[in-house]
Amino acid sequence: MAEIDATLSESEPGIPDDDSPELTSADVTRARPASEAVPHIVEAWRRSRGRPKSDAPKTQVTLRLSQEVLEHFKAGEPGWQTRIDDTLKKVIRS
Repeated sequence: MAEIDATLSESEPGIPDDDSPELTSADVTRARPASEAVPHIVEAWRRSRGRPKSDAPKTQVTLRLSQEVLEHFKAGEPGWQTRIDDTLKKVIRS
């Protein structure tokens, strides 16, 4: 770690060095978007973002509940909204 700190303190911010030379206008002209240069990496990154798509997505709604109901479901572990959903499903199936 001391080696890295020493190397960093030797270089001046904003001044190119051998590891990071200044870009020329020719470099900028040759530059391509990542989606063209490495499409497989960009596609893998896009697929890995966020939660996988659900076969049966839920619909967001606003719902007013009594304080008693809310306290009951929130008293358990995380997932109180799922427990409310499960309870309502049981009611409509019976």
